[in-house]
Amino acid sequence: MTDLVERHTVLSVVVGSRAYGLHGPDSDHDRRGVFVAPTRAFWRLDKPPTHLDGPAQEQFSWEIERFCRLAMQGNPTVLEVLWSPLVETVTVDGRRLLAAREAFLSRRVAETYGGYARDQLNRVAARRRRTGETNHKQAMHMLRLLIAGAHLLRTGEVLVDVAPVRDQLLTVRRGALPWERVTAWAAELQADLADAAAATRLPALPDRERVDRLLVAVREGNLA
Repeated sequence: MTDLVERHTVLSVVVGSRAYGLHGPDSDHDRRGVFVAPTRAFWRLDKPPTHLDGPAQEQFSWEIERFCRLAMQGNPTVLEVLWSPLVETVTVDGRRLLAAREAFLSRRVAETYGGYARDQLNRVAARRRRTGETNHKQAMHMLRLLIAGAHLLRTGEVLVDVAPVRDQLLTVRRGALPWERVTAWAAELQADLADAAAATRLPALPDRERVDRLLVAVREGNLA
């Protein structure tokens, strides 16, 4: 199965702390990618996988159709792939995908970004109540998601590199900001996300027809 990633990847990027501008000297190189299974492989009873781990460490890839479905749902992890500033591989089909990236955006990102952030905040709070310990890294990413969500709703661009607020976010990651101030900052960002959602010009739904055209073009091009 790794052959699908090694031979049929159309887009591969670095995500995680290095793309966010939050990395240190020992940070991992988290890689995410999109591969296109040969079209004829879908004619068999056993279909190609929708996603694959590896072959490198910290590498994960989606088959293009699964990737498109997740992107249309407003999945933050998936959308970041289309806006990562650290592109390692891009083919003709990869450029088609990047050219259509705005088609995946819709107002539902307010719910997905906000929901992911709330989930992380609840997990951190639950762990604090249970053990007295704080997952500072998780708290930092909760704040990052809220910042990125408001930016996306206002600009129509997925914010990956958060270097302008690097120092503040790393202060949270180090545990140097009291928990009460972390939750207060989160509340401010949640309110800002709500304001951005109320004023956004993003469409109510993603452009499904444009994504369909993209998939048909890619499948036709991979018949050989």
